[in-house]
Amino acid sequence: MKNSFIVASALLLLVTGTAFAGDLPQYTLVIKNHTYQPSELKVPAGTKFKIIVRNEDPTPEEFESMDFNREKIVLPNSTTTVYVGPLRAGSYGFFGDFHQDTAKGRLIVE
Repeated sequence: MKNSFIVASALLLLVTGTAFAGDLPQYTLVIKNHTYQPSELKVPAGTKFKIIVRNEDPTPEEFESMDFNREKIVLPNSTTTVYVGPLRAGSYGFFGDFHQDTAKGRLIVE
């Protein structure tokens, strides 16, 4: 009885979490020629959202932000998802850790 309750609770959390993640606002960043396109994303304040980072370069990149405390490796010619927020209104920088001179961008939170 106790084990079936634990299993049922875990499944409920899994299903609920998956449904919630699918409902989040989504934005796309493309890494191409070691730059972010677009270099600025406007996102809503006070809302959790996800950024789909697609690396079209033949080399890996690390999506990183010290302003909103995220870092994630994006392998060559692949895609990853970064969950962010909720954030207060303002401007938050992000960069590609492997190409800091060219891979730069900002979240404009309104």
